[in-house]
Amino acid sequence: MAQEVRLKLSSTDHRKLEEVCERIKKVVEETGAHMSGPIPLPTKRLIVPTRRSPDGEGKATWDKWEMRIHKRLIDIRGDERTIRRLMRIHIPEEVHVEIIMK
Repeated sequence: MAQEVRLKLSSTDHRKLEEVCERIKKVVEETGAHMSGPIPLPTKRLIVPTRRSPDGEGKATWDKWEMRIHKRLIDIRGDERTIRRLMRIHIPEEVHVEIIMK
């Protein structure tokens, strides 16, 4: 019986995110399930402007710190064996995975 699973992956490190996507692809190909994705979603940019001089004296100079959050979306239609193998994949701490069963 085929089950539909949607994986939402997000990370600040795009290299580790791509590694996890490749591992998922490999598992899906080995089990013969159907997969669409990884679909790259828009990158979220968090920008924090901070003032260099904390006391207010001198020129008003600013530093901008930026953090980018990369996202991918993967839809998988497979059997229970495929989903169990997906659960056993090693995922680094930097990658956040959200699993939605349809």
